Amino acid sequence: MNYPINQREKFSTVGNKRIAIFHNFLDNIGGAEVVSLLLARGLKADIYTTNIDKEKISKMGFATSNIFSIGKVPLNAPFRQELTHWSFRKLNLGKKYDFYIISGDWAMSGAINNQPNLWYIYSPMREIFDLYPYTRKTTVPSGQRHLFDCWVFYHRWLIKKNSQKIKKLISISQNVQARVKKYLGKDSEIIYPPTETSQFFYNQNGNFWLSVNRLINHKRLEIQLDAFRQLPKEKLVIVGSYESANHFRSYARYIMKTKPANVEILSWVTKKELITLYSNCKGFITTSKDEDYGLNVVEAMASGKPVIAPNEGGYKETIINHVTGKLIDDINPEKLVEVIKEVGQNPVIYREACQKQAKRFDLEIFIEKIKKIINE
Repeated sequence: MNYPINQREKFSTVGNKRIAIFHNFLDNIGGAEVVSLLLARGLKADIYTTNIDKEKISKMGFATSNIFSIGKVPLNAPFRQELTHWSFRKLNLGKKYDFYIISGDWAMSGAINNQPNLWYIYSPMREIFDLYPYTRKTTVPSGQRHLFDCWVFYHRWLIKKNSQKIKKLISISQNVQARVKKYLGKDSEIIYPPTETSQFFYNQNGNFWLSVNRLINHKRLEIQLDAFRQLPKEKLVIVGSYESANHFRSYARYIMKTKPANVEILSWVTKKELITLYSNCKGFITTSKDEDYGLNVVEAMASGKPVIAPNEGGYKETIINHVTGKLIDDINPEKLVEVIKEVGQNPVIYREACQKQAKRFDLEIFIEKIKKIINE
């Protein structure tokens, strides 16, 4: 394990407080990882994690000198999650820091030996709680479902037990707040995740639609593929990386194999390239199932682009229906086709409202709220 903290003379502070952030893994950078990196930068905090891809982190515009591994974990579930849990369970940084932020579900066990703390909750582990039936049906082989059920039962108990060591719970949305109450029986405060709105800009409503998400099954990318198969004159660009676990690779291969010719998939882009795509797309599309929050839709709105999304989950808290985009009830390919046609007729009319709405979720607002809680 790599704990270089004893050699460091300078500590990150909020006022005079030294802050450490615990995050599951940083080898695949999605919305939650970006939030942790922004949080570390805003608080001048250190991050402790397991697997790290420093090249990806640097390409996203973040420093890596404040990120430390507590040991590598395997790529495949459930070993990846299991060893991450126990690595953080054993982690004890003593008095090296004044405050700990748990920013990741499987890192939550780090709260046992590291206090005072808060848990910034993206969601109680979805594969164990709200997405358990969906995961069991779509991801777990039929012959292994009994073992999966036992694993889920054990970890539900363990998560509830470990959560007793959390001093403050903060949910990223009303949607997640409801899950925390339902599955863990706990109240939590809401602080929406941050977006650096000043980094995003409008250039034009170009000739392609944009979708940004991990290539994993509950993002329901097949709905997007089926819709654009019916829209041969439209173009979709999907920016989507995937974790190296077998079931993620399998879904990604399926999406890449079945996509129509008018859909392009970019597995990885730099932050600058992503901002350019946002600024030039016609509009933004997402189909994620009961999304926790949806950082990507706020980034799209900050770029002045209308968002088309399911009328469920955290999207209902960020998108103003008919004002900053369209929310679709019981989304399916046919409904998505109709809304793409409608919004695509004049997407520029959404620009002003989108950029105004995105400012509600700006990075400065987020950092000030987190600082207030820490200093209290």
